[in-house]
Amino acid sequence: MDAQGRGRADDVDPADQWVLNPNTGEYELRLAPSATQSSVPGPRGSGGRGPTGAGGAARARRTEPARRSGAAASGGEVPSPRRRTSAPADAAAGRRGRRPAQKKGKGKKVLMWTGGSLAFVLVGTSAAAYLYYEHLNNNITSVSDDGAGTGGFSKDRAINILLIGTDKRTGKGNEGYGDKNSAGHADTTLVLHVSKDRTNATVLSIPRDLITDIPDCPTTQEDGTEKVIPGKQRARFNESLGQEDRTPSCTMRTITELTGLKMDHFMVADFNAVKTLTSAVGGVDVCLAKDIKDKDSKLDLPKGEHTIEGEEALAFVRTRHSVGFGGDLSRIELQQQFLGSMMRKLKSNDTLTSPQKMIKLAEAGTKALTVDSQISTIKKLADLGAELGKFDTKNLTFATVPVDDNPAEKVKATVVLKEPQAQQLFAMVRDDVSLTAVKQEKKKEKAAEAARLKGTKAPASEVRVRILNGGAVAGSAQETLSWLQVQEGVTKSENAGNAEQPLARTTLEYGPDEADQARRLAEIMGLSGAALKPGKSVTNSQGLPAMTLTLGKDFEGAGVPLTTPAKVPDEVQKATADKVECAK
Repeated sequence: MDAQGRGRADDVDPADQWVLNPNTGEYELRLAPSATQSSVPGPRGSGGRGPTGAGGAARARRTEPARRSGAAASGGEVPSPRRRTSAPADAAAGRRGRRPAQKKGKGKKVLMWTGGSLAFVLVGTSAAAYLYYEHLNNNITSVSDDGAGTGGFSKDRAINILLIGTDKRTGKGNEGYGDKNSAGHADTTLVLHVSKDRTNATVLSIPRDLITDIPDCPTTQEDGTEKVIPGKQRARFNESLGQEDRTPSCTMRTITELTGLKMDHFMVADFNAVKTLTSAVGGVDVCLAKDIKDKDSKLDLPKGEHTIEGEEALAFVRTRHSVGFGGDLSRIELQQQFLGSMMRKLKSNDTLTSPQKMIKLAEAGTKALTVDSQISTIKKLADLGAELGKFDTKNLTFATVPVDDNPAEKVKATVVLKEPQAQQLFAMVRDDVSLTAVKQEKKKEKAAEAARLKGTKAPASEVRVRILNGGAVAGSAQETLSWLQVQEGVTKSENAGNAEQPLARTTLEYGPDEADQARRLAEIMGLSGAALKPGKSVTNSQGLPAMTLTLGKDFEGAGVPLTTPAKVPDEVQKATADKVECAK
């Protein structure tokens, strides 16, 4: 609860304002009585604070007095009203008859941190708890995804979250890092992919100096108008944010173009986010294999294990000249080690059973991050966090997109994708393949995919198929038609033009009586079982039933197999979040 304007100091710790009522077993907000009134300020308006990261207009706030039920208890404690207010999330913990929390672990019933950097569930039945819930809602800063995302994650499919660390010098004390007037860049970019069955997750690090194409970006301006920011060919990836007024939605579009992965949501963190979140969790444990003294990042730590937070944590993640080869790729490795350690800390009992830490995290998380408008409430963030928290840290893999030095440069400053390894890695993530040797809990689905490829196969001359271009390079449908007819004997094939909607992945839809034809075409083209979609047949130009082959963005050319790799390419740098790594 915001203590400002009630005769309290600005630096009041929100966690210290919540106390356990031994009569009810519930945590309640305890405020010192005001000189003029003893009522608790009501929930703020629907607006949030202005953006601290990239883009977004500041939203107005308002404060309303809240009605109280009963007189104030001594010491300013607000008693719970007789008629209980529904909890904003699961209210099971508020059932009558709940005993006072005494054992370690009861703190989870106040706040539950479930995986994501700011996802939590506030559980309580008092009016004060409801007001604190509204207070947290008003902390959240959000900006539009401009239609670049899916519109929201779903509990029955894989989840893709774009995490952006901007180097914009916003926040107290950050101007000293130089470049204070910069609009910021996508300085650190991570793609978090959580598997459909929630058993595992992959974090892809995108090098900031990667040369790629930035697409045209329809962008909502601060005044609510929309303008299309022109795309840029062969630009540094980090220019997809901040430069030329680009917002996180443009980085989303760039990621989709690059990887074929459609993002569900984004979260943007600035320098202050690193400082406040690490302090809220009580510090992050890191290990150094050597002494590090970096004059640029200001990190000065001896060899060994350390617990860092605040400015020191920011210096750690900014360090690159003193580790590895002294470039951005070495810094990425350092950041992955840091994030793995922070994930372990967030999911530890030391954090989850501490109401004080949970409330600090709630405050820090909602103030520090800018999110897309699809997840701009505590309830939506809590739902997302519940999904993100299901996998074990040993099944969370950090991987860096494989790259090579840019051959067009004499002085090496940028990188390009290393092929075909990069496309193989993207295909594994798109197809929900774990990068670790994790026992998957989707055997039925895998068995069904394998079954589609087993059985009798029709002769190539009997395969009837219409080919659509659904996102592949222009001319791919005609190229495939010629290849199938001339080289593979699939003479009953035809070019049907462009698909109504682009697809990330190539699919083959077939009717109930065409399974043998589908298996033959899959064998010829190197399609996986996942690409085969039982459905309905269509009518070809001869009036006969036929299958539909739609070439997606993953299509690389006639004769190039589309089977998803089962093993991560050796060139991909990867590590799991459960292992302690020492910076070298």
